[in-house]
Formats: sequence, structure tokens, C-alpha cells
Amino acid sequence: MQFTRKTSSRKIIFSLVIKLSLISVIVVGVIFLLNKIDFPAPKKEIEKIISNENFKIVK
Repeated sequence: MQFTRKTSSRKIIFSLVIKLSLISVIVVGVIFLLNKIDFPAPKKEIEKIISNENFKIVK
């Protein structure tokens, strides 16, 4: 009589589901925390004057 090892695929699937759910919770938490941070908008308007000498006409 030979002994056969019964492997359970439920444990593998269950651990995979737990890992994926933890990763998704962490990603959602990071996105939520980044959304709560109030990044300041620039107060000074940036304006750069470009002279016409730098332009080249390409035909």
C-alpha cells in the first residue's frame, strides 16, 4: 500500500487571495493619503519671453 500525499489547492488559493487583498488595501491607502495632502499651487506666474531669432522655418 502506497501513501499518497493530498495537496490542498484551497490553501494556495486562500493565501493568494489574502496577499492580493493586502496589496490592494496598501495601494488604496497610499492613494488616499496622497489625496489628503494639500500641495501648494505656484503663486508666481511663470512667463518666459522667446525671441524670434531662435525660430527656424522648416519646409
